[in-house]
Amino acid sequence: MSRRRRLALLAGFAGATFLAFPHPVAGRVVDGGLLFGWLGPALLVAGLRGLPTRRAGVWAFGAGLLAHTAVLHWIYVVTVTYGHAPPIAGVLAPAGLAAYIAAHTALFGLWLGWLGRRGADGPFALALGWTAVDYLRSFSLTGFPWATLGYAQHQNPALLQLAAFGGVYVLSFATALGGVALVALARDRRSRPAWAAVAAVIALHVAGGLARGLPDPPGETVRIAVVQGNIDQGVKWSPVWAERTLEIYEDLSRRAVADGARIVAWPETAVPGSVATDGLLRERLSALARETGAGLVVGGVGVERDGSSHRYYDSAFLFGPDGVLLDRYDKAHLVPFGEYVPLRGLIGRFASAVARGIAPDDVSAGSGPRAVRVPLADDGLAVSAGVVICYELLFPDLVRRFVADGAGVLLAITNDAWYGRTGAPYQFLAITALRAAENRVWVARAANTGVSAFIDAAGRVRDETPIFEGGLLVADVPLRPAPVGGSFYTRHGDWFARGCLLAVGVLAFAVRRRSGRRSAD
Repeated sequence: MSRRRRLALLAGFAGATFLAFPHPVAGRVVDGGLLFGWLGPALLVAGLRGLPTRRAGVWAFGAGLLAHTAVLHWIYVVTVTYGHAPPIAGVLAPAGLAAYIAAHTALFGLWLGWLGRRGADGPFALALGWTAVDYLRSFSLTGFPWATLGYAQHQNPALLQLAAFGGVYVLSFATALGGVALVALARDRRSRPAWAAVAAVIALHVAGGLARGLPDPPGETVRIAVVQGNIDQGVKWSPVWAERTLEIYEDLSRRAVADGARIVAWPETAVPGSVATDGLLRERLSALARETGAGLVVGGVGVERDGSSHRYYDSAFLFGPDGVLLDRYDKAHLVPFGEYVPLRGLIGRFASAVARGIAPDDVSAGSGPRAVRVPLADDGLAVSAGVVICYELLFPDLVRRFVADGAGVLLAITNDAWYGRTGAPYQFLAITALRAAENRVWVARAANTGVSAFIDAAGRVRDETPIFEGGLLVADVPLRPAPVGGSFYTRHGDWFARGCLLAVGVLAFAVRRRSGRRSAD
């Protein structure tokens, strides 16, 4: 293959990867995942075919770097517009984060090159490798699984239902398998492994379609509201705006309760102050809960004394209908360089966390996911909910543990103002939809500037707000009955992804052993 053709194929992979995820274009959201999700793996494999192992890894790294720098262009807005970093940092930051993802793309390139040299680069082997790499990206160096391939299928109703059995990684496997099969058939229309891969992808769609038709167990419903204050990130922590911010959220909460809401969720860090240490602020929120008779889940800053200093948390505070502050959940998985600086002793002098306002220094992590009890007024009942805070939504295993702990609904609170008018809010909504589909629970999503939404247990967005507009949504949300215990994925976690990782190891051993025998012969 000529160098020019190889470059064209890999550039096509970068373009297909960008288009596989939603982006706003001329006032509309364009989402090409149902087409470009399949083409991405196909173009990458086609562009790497025939390269020696190491060169395949190098070329894959370059293609991944280009693709994900484009996808993560919104990091510029985070670092420069709201983080007040110099423009050069805004250019380097997306590339630096993309390099982390590209390193995993390089692992896939090495796998493809190594198998290709041994004549074992069939569709199933490559799909297993792709899925294993996607899984590694969820936890290596704390993980950053944004734009995982499976999210490109968030609008595929059949494949989406398979998430309840194997998580988003089943969708990655099916998409990679279908894409690689396209390449194999383009080379040889009579390829049996390619047709077997096509049959497997069809079978997965059929299985997902059958699962889609299964009824959910009956359960109670509760009327929940999510409020969207639309507070610009540039003034979010300004003392001048503090009173106005509280008035906006109080008014939205009263309107929500007037529409029948019994639980009202505010976005991440909606409160411009410390609920833990500011008694007047805490009493104001308590009075609002008593006035409305609703359970309030309020994003704010948690503070604890640690000797002569303080520890700061990104927290959700739970006020009962009687105004009592009942609980506080602290975000457990923090954003590197956003809420804390990794290896601070080594690189702290050169970098600082972007999320100023929450804490003067690093934010501290909470103890881990758990369900909270949100009491309802009058009848003495309570709703078991998982309050998932922003970045935590990227991690399937973390979110499933809220449901495994008994949560019958997920309250996802986030502040997407950081992203501006880019594709990130819509990509994050797609990620959230997978968490609903994986655990077969409804998600009520409250975002400061949007997208706020209600997502049903099948992963379908039932209602959503425009971004950068204030407002609220109210819906009667079915609760998953506690004895059911969540979906198969909730109960068993990433068994499918771990199985793919194990299968890669077994396959590598078998191929190497077979190659050794051939050499001996």
